Amino acid sequence: MEAFAELREMEDSLEDPDETAAASTTALSIREITRRLNAALGGTLVAALAGTKDTSAPRTWAKEGGPQPRPAAMKRLAFAYEQWQKIAAVEGEQVARLWFIGANPLLSNDTPANAIRDGSFDEVRRAVHALIDDAFSG
Repeated sequence: MEAFAELREMEDSLEDPDETAAASTTALSIREITRRLNAALGGTLVAALAGTKDTSAPRTWAKEGGPQPRPAAMKRLAFAYEQWQKIAAVEGEQVARLWFIGANPLLSNDTPANAIRDGSFDEVRRAVHALIDDAFSG
């Protein structure tokens, strides 16, 4: 239960103006967030954006009674899920999946998954908003 309280605190600190996505993420456990990301992006990509080299870790994080990800990984997972929701709601799940793995000029041609792993949340947030607001003209 303590890990869930930490996740809630971390999510609150993300300061995302889109309260709908933040509210729905806050209501979910880290296990459910991980399950949904695993289904949407696959365990290997979820492991990468969480910052672990163990590609089986996301499967164990999603299981009831399994280990919890570290707090930094929990923050990355919660943030990634919020961004996933925003993109999928506007552009669809296929575009959202491709966006996470594609080189992005707003992220110095790095992938959003790598940028999330590196903790570049503000830059990723701006890139998401550029996509969903059709503000990118490059």
